[in-house]
Amino acid sequence: MNNIQNLGRSVVSSLRSVGSISVLLYRAILNVRYIHTDRVLYIMQMYELGIRAMPLVIVISVFSGAVAGWQGAYQLSGKLPVTFLGSAIATGILVEMGPVLTALVLAGRNGSSIAAEIATMVVTEQVDALEAMAINPIRHLVTPRVITMIIMMPLLVAVGDIVAIFSGAWVVDAFYNINFDTYFNSIHAHFILADDIYPGLFKALSFGLSVGLVSCWVGLKATKGASGVGKAAIQAFVYSSATVLVGDFIVAIIVF
Repeated sequence: MNNIQNLGRSVVSSLRSVGSISVLLYRAILNVRYIHTDRVLYIMQMYELGIRAMPLVIVISVFSGAVAGWQGAYQLSGKLPVTFLGSAIATGILVEMGPVLTALVLAGRNGSSIAAEIATMVVTEQVDALEAMAINPIRHLVTPRVITMIIMMPLLVAVGDIVAIFSGAWVVDAFYNINFDTYFNSIHAHFILADDIYPGLFKALSFGLSVGLVSCWVGLKATKGASGVGKAAIQAFVYSSATVLVGDFIVAIIVF
């Protein structure tokens, strides 16, 4: 009976969390109409969560593209003509590796940062002070971060995809003597916009929404005390990463 009770509590807690996140999303959407008025907040968040995250995304993309190129050439060597190699590597990067790896990296960097920042404001009662001054904390804290993640995630994924594809081209050229012309001609010959680009960008949009929204939600429900900020940062990364992987599965079913 204890196991059944614990399972029931877990299910109820999960449903309560989903409902709370849904309410937060609804309240965030209601404040989208203030984007022009609060444009300074959005520009600041785009710089912090987008531009400053680009070096990390580029570094990760260089090595992920190199691994994709090495493994692709190794696995396909002697099994398929080299004319398929570039297409196979690019498709894997554009559809799966690029969006998921970028989202996981940003869940660790941006998600933890968002949660820690908002949790600090909750712990130090700055959010209560905003409400006391009749300032909507959802409008000024949540909506700019969620919208920024929705906008910047596809852009960072696109940058990461380009870097990874060129990194893979360099690896197969340097170690497997497959020149750049063969590599990119393969991509051009088998490239399909609806199958190779749109699914990855659709995933990036959903990942940006989930990482931004979940991180803000975790920050707002942070417990009092110094330990609450640390717990919020950890939970933001864990929950955001989990939603990215679950969302990847759901989007794959819908798109494909």
